[in-house]
Amino acid sequence: MGRRLVPLTLDNLPDLPKRCRSCVFWELDPVSGEAATQAGKPELEKEAWISAVLLEWGSCGRVVYVDDVPAGFVLYAPPAYVPRSTAFPTSPVSPDAVQLMTSRILPGFQGQGLGRVLVQTVAKDLVRRGFKAIEAFGDAHWEEPSCILPADHLTAVGFKTVRPHPRFPRLRLVLRSTLSWREDVEMAIDRLLGAVQKEPALRPL
Repeated sequence: MGRRLVPLTLDNLPDLPKRCRSCVFWELDPVSGEAATQAGKPELEKEAWISAVLLEWGSCGRVVYVDDVPAGFVLYAPPAYVPRSTAFPTSPVSPDAVQLMTSRILPGFQGQGLGRVLVQTVAKDLVRRGFKAIEAFGDAHWEEPSCILPADHLTAVGFKTVRPHPRFPRLRLVLRSTLSWREDVEMAIDRLLGAVQKEPALRPL
Protein backbone atom coordinates (compact mmCIF):
# COMPACT_ATOMS: atom_id res chain seq x y z
CA MET A 1 0.00 0.00 0.00
CA GLY A 2 1.76 3.16 -1.22
CA ARG A 3 1.39 6.36 0.77
CA ARG A 4 2.62 9.83 -0.10
CA LEU A 5 2.29 13.35 1.27
CA VAL A 6 2.30 16.39 -1.00
CA PRO A 7 1.90 20.15 -0.40
CA LEU A 8 -1.60 21.53 -0.88
CA THR A 9 -1.89 23.67 -4.02
CA LEU A 10 -4.69 24.96 -6.21
CA ASP A 11 -4.03 21.98 -8.49
CA ASN A 12 -4.83 19.35 -5.87
CA LEU A 13 -7.43 21.36 -3.94
CA PRO A 14 -10.18 19.36 -5.75
CA ASP A 15 -8.83 16.25 -3.96
CA LEU A 16 -10.19 17.56 -0.65
CA PRO A 17 -13.67 16.37 0.36
CA LYS A 18 -16.35 18.46 -1.38
CA ARG A 19 -17.57 19.94 1.89
CA CYS A 20 -14.04 21.01 2.82
CA ARG A 21 -13.29 22.48 -0.62
CA SER A 22 -16.11 24.97 -0.17
CA CYS A 23 -15.64 25.61 3.56
CA VAL A 24 -14.28 29.04 4.54
CA PHE A 25 -14.89 28.70 8.28
CA TRP A 26 -11.29 29.57 9.17
CA GLU A 27 -10.33 31.56 6.09
CA LEU A 28 -12.89 34.36 6.56
CA ASP A 29 -14.34 36.19 9.54
CA PRO A 30 -17.89 35.12 10.50
CA VAL A 31 -19.62 37.98 8.63
CA SER A 32 -17.60 37.57 5.43
CA GLY A 33 -17.94 33.80 5.59
CA GLU A 34 -21.72 34.02 5.83
CA ALA A 35 -21.81 36.51 2.95
CA ALA A 36 -19.67 34.22 0.76
CA THR A 37 -21.95 31.28 1.50
CA GLN A 38 -25.11 33.24 0.74
CA ALA A 39 -23.56 34.53 -2.50
CA GLY A 40 -22.85 30.94 -3.51
CA LYS A 41 -19.11 31.44 -4.01
CA PRO A 42 -17.28 29.92 -1.03
CA GLU A 43 -15.13 27.76 -3.37
CA LEU A 44 -13.77 30.90 -5.04
CA GLU A 45 -13.00 32.45 -1.65
CA LYS A 46 -11.19 29.25 -0.62
CA GLU A 47 -9.07 29.32 -3.77
CA ALA A 48 -8.28 33.01 -3.30
CA TRP A 49 -7.20 32.40 0.30
CA ILE A 50 -4.90 29.50 -0.58
CA SER A 51 -3.41 31.44 -3.48
CA ALA A 52 -2.70 34.47 -1.29
CA VAL A 53 -1.14 32.46 1.53
CA LEU A 54 1.04 30.48 -0.89
CA LEU A 55 2.32 33.69 -2.47
CA GLU A 56 2.85 35.65 0.74
CA TRP A 57 3.84 32.98 3.28
CA GLY A 58 4.37 29.66 1.56
CA SER A 59 3.05 26.13 1.98
CA CYS A 60 -0.10 26.03 4.14
CA GLY A 61 -1.31 22.46 3.85
CA ARG A 62 -0.60 18.83 3.03
CA VAL A 63 -2.64 16.13 1.32
CA VAL A 64 -2.00 12.45 2.03
CA TYR A 65 -2.69 9.82 -0.62
CA VAL A 66 -2.95 6.06 -0.19
CA ASP A 67 -2.46 4.20 -3.46
CA ASP A 68 -3.05 7.54 -5.22
CA VAL A 69 -6.45 7.93 -3.56
CA PRO A 70 -6.89 11.10 -1.41
CA ALA A 71 -7.02 9.93 2.21
CA GLY A 72 -6.82 13.14 4.22
CA PHE A 73 -5.43 16.63 4.54
CA VAL A 74 -4.24 19.28 6.98
CA LEU A 75 -4.35 23.11 6.82
CA TYR A 76 -2.16 25.53 8.80
CA ALA A 77 -1.11 29.19 8.66
CA PRO A 78 0.01 32.08 10.89
CA PRO A 79 -2.94 33.52 12.85
CA ALA A 80 -2.83 36.74 10.80
CA TYR A 81 -4.19 34.68 7.90
CA VAL A 82 -6.92 33.03 9.98
CA PRO A 83 -9.60 35.66 10.75
CA ARG A 84 -11.98 33.23 12.47
CA SER A 85 -9.45 32.49 15.22
CA THR A 86 -10.16 35.84 16.91
CA ALA A 87 -13.78 34.77 17.47
CA PHE A 88 -12.80 32.04 19.94
CA PRO A 89 -13.01 32.64 23.71
CA THR A 90 -9.45 31.33 24.16
CA SER A 91 -7.91 33.52 21.45
CA PRO A 92 -5.51 34.90 20.44
CA VAL A 93 -3.02 32.36 19.12
CA SER A 94 0.44 33.16 20.49
CA PRO A 95 2.52 35.43 18.21
CA ASP A 96 5.33 32.86 17.96
CA ALA A 97 2.98 30.09 16.77
CA VAL A 98 1.43 28.90 13.53
CA GLN A 99 -2.19 27.82 13.79
CA LEU A 100 -3.17 24.27 12.94
CA MET A 101 -6.55 25.11 11.43
CA THR A 102 -8.09 21.77 10.61
CA SER A 103 -7.24 18.23 9.59
CA ARG A 104 -9.27 15.26 8.46
CA ILE A 105 -8.70 11.62 7.62
CA LEU A 106 -11.41 10.21 5.38
CA PRO A 107 -13.51 7.17 6.29
CA GLY A 108 -11.78 3.98 5.24
CA PHE A 109 -8.35 5.39 6.08
CA GLN A 110 -8.84 6.11 9.77
CA GLY A 111 -7.03 4.15 12.45
CA GLN A 112 -3.82 3.88 10.40
CA GLY A 113 -1.89 6.65 12.16
CA LEU A 114 -2.28 9.09 9.27
CA GLY A 115 -3.55 11.87 11.54
CA ARG A 116 -0.37 11.72 13.60
CA VAL A 117 1.75 11.63 10.43
CA LEU A 118 0.07 14.79 9.16
CA VAL A 119 0.85 16.64 12.41
CA GLN A 120 4.44 15.39 12.37
CA THR A 121 4.82 16.53 8.78
CA VAL A 122 3.55 20.01 9.67
CA ALA A 123 5.98 20.10 12.61
CA LYS A 124 8.89 19.13 10.38
CA ASP A 125 7.96 21.80 7.84
CA LEU A 126 7.68 24.53 10.47
CA VAL A 127 10.94 23.58 12.22
CA ARG A 128 12.71 23.99 8.89
CA ARG A 129 11.08 27.40 8.50
CA GLY A 130 12.16 28.58 11.95
CA PHE A 131 8.88 28.61 13.85
CA LYS A 132 8.68 27.81 17.57
CA ALA A 133 5.25 26.26 18.05
CA ILE A 134 1.94 25.10 16.62
CA GLU A 135 -1.31 26.03 18.33
CA ALA A 136 -4.88 24.91 17.71
CA PHE A 137 -8.35 25.39 19.10
CA GLY A 138 -9.82 22.09 20.16
CA ASP A 139 -13.42 21.03 20.64
CA ALA A 140 -13.81 19.30 24.01
CA HIS A 141 -17.31 18.11 23.06
CA TRP A 142 -16.48 16.92 19.55
CA GLU A 143 -18.94 14.33 18.21
CA GLU A 144 -18.65 14.36 14.41
CA PRO A 145 -16.33 15.72 11.69
CA SER A 146 -16.21 19.49 11.71
CA CYS A 147 -13.83 22.40 11.07
CA ILE A 148 -12.61 22.27 14.69
CA LEU A 149 -10.39 19.38 15.74
CA PRO A 150 -11.24 17.14 18.72
CA ALA A 151 -9.30 18.31 21.78
CA ASP A 152 -8.47 14.73 22.73
CA HIS A 153 -6.96 14.07 19.28
CA LEU A 154 -4.67 17.07 19.71
CA THR A 155 -3.48 15.90 23.13
CA ALA A 156 -2.97 12.39 21.72
CA VAL A 157 -0.49 13.72 19.14
CA GLY A 158 1.50 15.81 21.63
CA PHE A 159 -0.35 19.10 22.17
CA LYS A 160 -0.75 20.52 25.68
CA THR A 161 -3.47 22.86 26.87
CA VAL A 162 -2.24 26.44 27.32
CA ARG A 163 -5.61 28.10 27.87
CA PRO A 164 -8.36 25.86 29.22
CA HIS A 165 -12.03 26.27 28.37
CA PRO A 166 -14.99 23.93 28.92
CA ARG A 167 -15.65 23.77 25.16
CA PHE A 168 -12.83 25.36 23.13
CA PRO A 169 -9.43 25.04 24.84
CA ARG A 170 -6.35 26.37 23.06
CA LEU A 171 -3.57 23.81 22.79
CA ARG A 172 0.11 24.12 21.89
CA LEU A 173 2.88 21.90 20.55
CA VAL A 174 6.35 23.34 21.20
CA LEU A 175 8.51 22.61 18.19
CA ARG A 176 11.71 22.97 20.18
CA SER A 177 10.81 19.66 21.79
CA THR A 178 10.63 18.08 18.36
CA LEU A 179 14.27 18.81 17.57
CA SER A 180 15.51 15.85 19.60
CA TRP A 181 13.28 13.40 17.70
CA ARG A 182 13.31 15.12 14.34
CA GLU A 183 15.40 12.46 12.63
CA ASP A 184 13.29 9.69 14.16
CA VAL A 185 10.16 11.41 12.85
CA GLU A 186 11.64 11.76 9.38
CA MET A 187 12.61 8.09 9.30
CA ALA A 188 9.18 7.04 10.58
CA ILE A 189 7.46 9.13 7.91
CA ASP A 190 9.74 7.74 5.23
CA ARG A 191 9.02 4.19 6.32
CA LEU A 192 5.28 4.83 6.48
CA LEU A 193 5.25 6.41 3.05
CA GLY A 194 7.47 3.70 1.60
CA ALA A 195 9.89 6.36 0.44
CA VAL A 196 13.16 5.26 1.99
CA GLN A 197 15.79 5.46 -0.71
CA LYS A 198 19.53 5.14 -0.56
CA GLU A 199 21.57 8.18 -1.48
CA PRO A 200 23.37 7.66 -4.80
CA ALA A 201 27.05 6.99 -4.39
CA LEU A 202 29.31 9.85 -5.41
CA ARG A 203 31.64 9.01 -8.24
CA PRO A 204 35.21 10.34 -8.10
CA LEU A 205 35.96 13.04 -10.60
